Amino acid sequence: MADYDFDVLVIGSGPGGYVAAIRAAQLGLKTACAESRATLGGTCLNVGCIPSKALLHASELFDEAASGKLAKLGVKIDGMSLDLDAMHAQRIDAVKQLTGGIEYLFKKNKVEWLKGHAAFESADTVKIGDRTVRAKHIVIATGSSVTPLPGVEIYQQVVVDSTGALELPKVPGHLVVIGGGVIGLELGSVWRRVGAKVTVVEFLDQILPGMDAEVRKESNKIFKKQGMELRLSTKVTKVERSGEGAVLTVEPSAGGAAETIEADVVLVAIGRRANTDGLALDKAGLTVNKRGQIEIDHDFGTSVPGIWAIGDVVPGPMLAHKAEDEGIAVAENIAGLTGIVNHDVIPSVVYTTPEIAGVGLTEEQAKERGPIKVGKFPMLANSRAKTNHEPDGFVKIVADADSDRVLGVWIIATLAGTMIAQAAQAMEFGATSEDIAYTCHAHPTHSEAIKEAAMAVTGKPIHI
Repeated sequence: MADYDFDVLVIGSGPGGYVAAIRAAQLGLKTACAESRATLGGTCLNVGCIPSKALLHASELFDEAASGKLAKLGVKIDGMSLDLDAMHAQRIDAVKQLTGGIEYLFKKNKVEWLKGHAAFESADTVKIGDRTVRAKHIVIATGSSVTPLPGVEIYQQVVVDSTGALELPKVPGHLVVIGGGVIGLELGSVWRRVGAKVTVVEFLDQILPGMDAEVRKESNKIFKKQGMELRLSTKVTKVERSGEGAVLTVEPSAGGAAETIEADVVLVAIGRRANTDGLALDKAGLTVNKRGQIEIDHDFGTSVPGIWAIGDVVPGPMLAHKAEDEGIAVAENIAGLTGIVNHDVIPSVVYTTPEIAGVGLTEEQAKERGPIKVGKFPMLANSRAKTNHEPDGFVKIVADADSDRVLGVWIIATLAGTMIAQAAQAMEFGATSEDIAYTCHAHPTHSEAIKEAAMAVTGKPIHI
């Protein structure tokens, strides 16, 4: 048998894949990464996390000026207008710089980029384009793609997925979002801020499935106040092209009379599914579970020795930072070190305005495990949020009633995505609410609300 071409071959260059490849190379392993896109970075960097945040930020600035928020602060702008082409250009530039940055890191760390679609030939052999390579260890990091809605064709014009929603050539008069999850709410909020009427149709009785119930309810109120129409407990049964737009047929999720909604653009955002099609997993001796994912053990190993899997292609939350941590851990495990990811402390963030973030257990999940204590503090009472005219939201800390150990933290605030890092780090070290309450926080900052919520766990907040 010929020698291996590589110690490690990573299939996919998304947040999990490229990080795994770089870390493996840093540990002295001869590493290659297979990627079929023209650029590195996967969905997150090319058509997901990064470009959506570029549009979110730009639309937030536009909204501050257009809505009169800046005028109330004494910043008056005359003759303001939207240059959508420029807004798209800065999005594209951000992606170009960051994808180029990964290519530079590959060269710096001597990771070979194998360009082309990868498919297994056997348990240790993979064909990438016209080239066939053999690797001692293979890491599957192929990520996920948009879950289709049965009977609805996404052709990236009137009916789009998240990728198409990033590239709309003009502001739609009426955007209907199918799905009240993170992606739908983020992209819906972008186009609402620049002038579109936005209607969100959600099958469940509340938006943001999986998040704390109180957070979901409060977020619902905030989005409605901002002008978003939320049609909850509603299912879409048909989407038909009508002139230059579309007509959706909807009815109550539990069944009932149907009605129609006219839209200029329809965004399908009902979730994502693992990318396993086309990998020829059967040739490697692998199968997928009912959700199309690859099952792994604690060390990210599959049922076939030498084949590993991480990120969206395995069970767990489909989050870029989860994949990154798993990328580092799997590379360290391959190198004989101990790579660990604490899946109980994976933060999640919705990058709307305000942001919504959580880590650990919801109040409902925690109650199922035993007695708890809960502390809440409203952003309205936070001095920095008050001076910044950002009163919406709160911080909520869920702690074990006996040990006081923090079990979950949930935040609605303009800086929730940044604030949640403190909570995650505290939980990683097994902090109690008292530990957080007695940690000095800089004043005036949004993060003081975390301290006050921790004090509220024992009923002793200062500023409410």
